[in-house]
Amino acid sequence: MSDFLSLTKPRVVILLQITAICSVIIHDVTGSGLNFASVRTMVLVLIGGYLSAGGANAINMWYDRDIDPHMTRTSKRPIPQGKISPKSALIFGVLISILGVSWFYIMTNSVAAFWSAFSIFFYVMIYSMWLKRTTPQNIVIGGIAGSTPPVIGWAACDDSESLSFESANSFFVSIFDLGSLMPWFMFILIFLWTPPHFWALALYRSEEYAKVGVPMMPGIKGKERTIVEMKIYCVLLILLSMLAPLSLEGVDSGDWIYYLLGITVVFLSVWYSSTIWRIDVSEKPDETGRMASAANSFFLSMLYLALMFVVLVSASFGFSGAALGAGISIVAVGKIEWSSGS
Repeated sequence: MSDFLSLTKPRVVILLQITAICSVIIHDVTGSGLNFASVRTMVLVLIGGYLSAGGANAINMWYDRDIDPHMTRTSKRPIPQGKISPKSALIFGVLISILGVSWFYIMTNSVAAFWSAFSIFFYVMIYSMWLKRTTPQNIVIGGIAGSTPPVIGWAACDDSESLSFESANSFFVSIFDLGSLMPWFMFILIFLWTPPHFWALALYRSEEYAKVGVPMMPGIKGKERTIVEMKIYCVLLILLSMLAPLSLEGVDSGDWIYYLLGITVVFLSVWYSSTIWRIDVSEKPDETGRMASAANSFFLSMLYLALMFVVLVSASFGFSGAALGAGISIVAVGKIEWSSGS
């Protein structure tokens, strides 16, 4: 059972579902308020999200069974180790994917189920089976699949959400009009964060990817070009951060929370961008092949995303919450910078 569980990539999936749960909290706090129904929705989203995302990951491992044994990062997976047969992994992945989509459809609504099915399809068919081995922009477009959990969580909060098939226009309205800009702000945040986050790792792992036929940006375009593109995404993250106050329901430009939230998220984005600017492409890897500056940016990128969601959730509780989020951010960043300076 532990081997089948590892097919789902538990740590990655839980991180994705945390963003979905944050979305549920923000939706309910800025709406009718947190209550027992909110807890129920969080549980439903966690279960359905784990099943659908975990199923997609299992199918991905089935498809990548030819290259996983040849990469350090993936060689310990159950299929390369011979603990689970490829056929069993595929059946398992398909079954829990279907179960996850069905769970959302039955327990929440058809819009949440649609985005769950979309994320599985996009990750498996578009990213794993098409983009991953054909273009160095694979992680950019493929990142759409990992950006959907906040949208799924937001859609799951409203029982009245349902797909409309009266016309093409009504269908697109039913899946995109969720009554707020916030889920789409969180979607774009994860989407823009993904390339610089992953390319920081690829800067010193691209040769391993190239060996198995996976084109990564540093291996195809070079480290200097990769850094340039990472910086572009960082600028976009800073610009996006300026829109955070506009995305939070009930906040207008005359409120103190508007400026406090805006300053905090811009501060975090500028700080994270500085970790990209500090990557030294001429740095020699250590004995394990690791580039310290790139590895530092990779790990801090996860803290950045976590802090962004903490700030968004805390700000949904009002000015005191926004102040708490700002304080947590300042302390966390200050501690890191103090440690690195020492």
